[in-house]
Amino acid sequence: MNIPQNLKYTQDDEWVRVENDMLIVGITDYAQHELGDIVFVDVTTEGETINAGEPFGSVEAVKTVADLLMPVTGEVVEFNSELEDASSINNDPYGAGWIIKVKPANMADVDGLLDAAAYKAKIGE
Repeated sequence: MNIPQNLKYTQDDEWVRVENDMLIVGITDYAQHELGDIVFVDVTTEGETINAGEPFGSVEAVKTVADLLMPVTGEVVEFNSELEDASSINNDPYGAGWIIKVKPANMADVDGLLDAAAYKAKIGE
């Protein structure tokens, strides 16, 4: 399982990368393996401020549909339009498969997320 050291993680299997004053958010390699082939990503919250833990969208896989939950409170400023072909989440979840960019209400909230070691322990790696 690929769990990059430079990212933060949520209990709900999303990853967060800090880039300047923005957060890039996607689902982890573990999550995409558990869900199966992801065929569709639905994010209709661009431009909205969403509280931590609330859904900002969903992913549809062959087996199921799963909510995507905000890692921290913030504004969804961009959706990855390249995800019309959801295969990039399956093939490159930490790169081309990113889902949204977020302007966090408080950047310090990122400190409360899991580091790679804690995430590995959570998923039993």
